[in-house]
Amino acid sequence: MFQRRPLAAVIGGLLLSCAAHAGKLAIVIDDFGYRPSEENKVLQMPAAISVAVLPDAPGARQMATKAHQSGHEVLIHLPMAPLSKQPLEKNTLTPEMSSEEIARILRSAVNNVPYAVGLNNHMGSKMTSSLPGMQKVMQALNQYNFYFLDSMTIGNSQSVPAAQGTRVKVLKRRVFLDDSQDINAVRQQFARAVKLAQRDGYAIAIGHPHPNTVRVLQQMLPTLPADITLVRPSQLLNEPQHGATTAPAKPQPRPQKPGFQPPGLCKVQPQPVPAVKALGVVWESVASGSLATTLRQLF
Repeated sequence: MFQRRPLAAVIGGLLLSCAAHAGKLAIVIDDFGYRPSEENKVLQMPAAISVAVLPDAPGARQMATKAHQSGHEVLIHLPMAPLSKQPLEKNTLTPEMSSEEIARILRSAVNNVPYAVGLNNHMGSKMTSSLPGMQKVMQALNQYNFYFLDSMTIGNSQSVPAAQGTRVKVLKRRVFLDDSQDINAVRQQFARAVKLAQRDGYAIAIGHPHPNTVRVLQQMLPTLPADITLVRPSQLLNEPQHGATTAPAKPQPRPQKPGFQPPGLCKVQPQPVPAVKALGVVWESVASGSLATTLRQLF
């Protein structure tokens, strides 16, 4: 007689396979060190939520220590020069700075933000779009075991080419949660980050300790889809980079005149299927197949 155990083992294996292929979502909350009330609410969220601390903020050391003790990953949120004209914060990196000055500012930041394992830019459209400037940053970062999370405040950021020849690994932000602080806009951006993680395998979202951002995270984190796993940015360092340069295309052979020209084919671009949906299709197939019929006859 057919035993139930093998079927249970198959279904269990499928469930484990789904977990292994879940989309990964990393969320980083910037600007820590100025708003302890909202920041403490972030620290009560799942430990996979990471925080980026402004090194010269009054609460930098305290919040970095508290975040680490709560199990959260800590980054240095280092000010970098923007293209727009606005007052610069203390120790803002600019492309014109010498390598020695950049190294000095980084040492000070590391001292002010204990337990940091990575660094991301605060503003920085002017700095990150300068290849010579970012090469000096990466050379300074090479002295530490840090990764660089590019906040992508400008599309032509030079962080990836600047890191070549160093040990620094680069990650890129995909979604800003709260460019608009309207609560519905934040919800939409959170949902967008989830969809990108499902489609591409992972996504990194950056937000800030604004009241509406904190409220949306409190509401939506407990309802994440089953095929999404919260991770720290450091857990994504070995993932393929989105938008990375691809290998050059192979040269195409010269077209030949065939004796018969077949009708054109409809080209379909395959889309990744979320793991849970794939499992549902498998289950429907099993339930409607001969195996299910046999089981119903036996039991």
